[in-house]
Order: sequence, then structure tokens, then C-alpha cells
Amino acid sequence: MDKHSSVKSVQETRDMRAALLTWYDTGGRSLPWRIRPEDRRKGRAADPYAVWLSEIMLQQTTTVHAAPYWEKFLERFPAVEDLARADRDEVLAMWAGLGYYARARNLHKCALSVTQDWGGIFPKTEAQLLTLPGIGPYTAATIAAICYGEATNIVDGNVERVISRIFAVQAALPKARAEIRRLAGTLADPVRPGDYGQALMDLGATLCAPQSPKCGLCVWRKNCAAFKAGDPQTYPKKTPKKKQPKRYGAVFVLFSEGHVLLQRRADNGLLGGMMGFPGTEWTSAPLSQGLAFAPEPRNWELCAGEIKHVFTHFNLYLQVYRAEAPCGAIKEVNAAGDWADLSAIKDYALPTVFAKVLRLAQKEAP
Repeated sequence: MDKHSSVKSVQETRDMRAALLTWYDTGGRSLPWRIRPEDRRKGRAADPYAVWLSEIMLQQTTTVHAAPYWEKFLERFPAVEDLARADRDEVLAMWAGLGYYARARNLHKCALSVTQDWGGIFPKTEAQLLTLPGIGPYTAATIAAICYGEATNIVDGNVERVISRIFAVQAALPKARAEIRRLAGTLADPVRPGDYGQALMDLGATLCAPQSPKCGLCVWRKNCAAFKAGDPQTYPKKTPKKKQPKRYGAVFVLFSEGHVLLQRRADNGLLGGMMGFPGTEWTSAPLSQGLAFAPEPRNWELCAGEIKHVFTHFNLYLQVYRAEAPCGAIKEVNAAGDWADLSAIKDYALPTVFAKVLRLAQKEAP
């Protein structure tokens, strides 16, 4: 254990829980998918489907960005059975713009599992929820606590930051995660686990911010080792990031009569199952002759500039080639993909990187 990490006394733990929950009851966030204490007093209950949907969307995505998607999904798929019955392509298309498309594939798989294996009702325990596709420890703990009142230990990025400061955890992330989770568990409230978990996340999101934390407003400041030491911003300690590697490739955008040729990517790997354009593998070395990899002989023209797209673990640089197929091409079967109507391109599951590619190719149109 870190020399600065220590478990709080029983009385201090109780006082911290009470102070945090009192703050949450009056100062916690109101979110579209959240059932607050005053909502429960009016007879409302948390919907596991709505909570699950929000938590999957919020992974690697901000609340502001996720909210419109959540509302759109609930309008189109009011219940988990509706999502399970949906065509996966429609789900992927509606997900476009949220990134991390494996989440969308697992979203559909999970809806199928809940419908087929659990009678359309999300399982009620953390252990059972962990058996579902795409549900990890944080999501399982969150659903179990918020929807079913199970006393779980909810730890997301905001909670990691708060706990690392409360206990002045000296180990650096990601190695510190096990210690932070253990310490978070010593404070977790068994009586109001859902409210407590959401309160702790709110504390990190609104007051215990990464930069310029509002310690003067924090109900836990007297319990915070980092605040007492005068250096809360140094926590959580992080291992220095390595320089992002680069990947390179080329894509080929073929137009004809208001249509563009799209190709579905294989299910495995990055952007699996999504629509894109025929192209090369993404390699660690720049391509000297991208045109050599064209899917078919055409009058390919290299578009000015290149596409740069930042993924989590690497930066991608793409050469973009464009060409026009002769009239009548869209009526023929094309082994490289399927023709998509440009006027309805939003109906396709086109990831952001390929949306950038299309815009550049259209800009270069004669």
C-alpha cells in the first residue's frame, strides 16, 4: 500500500457518506437518464434499459455529446426488445459519430442476449450483468446499484480522480487502479448505493476537476489528503504518455451519377462492421505509391492534401484518390462494394474518418 494511502475510520467514513449524499440531494446534476431522489419520491424508478444505454454511450464520450444520441435511440427503440429486433446496420448507422464502434456491435449483441436469455429484463445483480456482451465492471456496478439497489463499488474516471486525491495515492495510473478501486470500496455507501455512486461521479465532474478543482466548495475537503498537502492537481499521478505512433494508408472514392461506392469492413478490428471505402491496410510506413493498391483500373486522381484522424492509440494519415465511373455503373454489381445514394449518405454507418474522406473527395470534384 502507498505510504500516504490509508483507510478512513468508521466514523469518518460515515460522516463522508452523509456529507456527500446531502450535497447530492441539493446540488447533484440532473441528467436525461437519471432518476434523482426527488423523482423517486414521486414514484419514478430507474429504467435499466435507459441507464444501460446511457452508460454505453458515455464510455469515451461527454455527457453533452451523448445526450442527443440517447434520446434518438430511445425514440427509435423504446424498449430493449425493439433494439434487439433492429437490423444491425441501422444501429451502426445511428451510432455513427459516437466512435468506438465495437460498442455499437456489442450494444446490439447485448440487446439480443437480454431479450433471448433474460426474457427482456436486465439481470439484477452485478455478477449476472457482467455476463452480458459489452458490459464491464463499471457498467455492471452502475446498473446494479442505480436500478436494483445492490451495494456495489462504482469507479469511473471521475471517481478515480476523487479517490486518488482523498487518499493521496502515490502510485501512477494505470498501475494505481487496483489500489484506487480498493480504497473506493471502503467508502461506498451500502444504504443508498445508486445515489452515492452518482454523487461521487458528480463530485469529480463538477468540483474535483482535473485542472483548477473547486476545493472551497467540496464537502470532502477536510477529508482530502491532497487538499491538506496543497497539491490536489498532482493527483492522480500518471505514467508519462508515449508518443502516438503513426499509421498510413490510401482510400479510393468512386462516384457515379450521384452515388458513391461503399465497402463494409470486416467485423473484427477497428471500425469493424462499419461502412467505408476500398483501401489499403494501415501500415507503420508511409505509402510511396498508393495508386498501386487501387481496387480496379480507373482514372484515379490524387486529392490535394491528406486526411489526418486521431484514434486512441495512433494517428492515421490517408491519401485519398477519387474517380468517376461511367453512366450505368450503379446498375451493375461491383465486387468492391455497394453503391450508396449521396443524398441519403447519413443513413449509412459512415465513421467520422470516412466522412472526412468523402468531404475531401467531393471537394476535389471537377
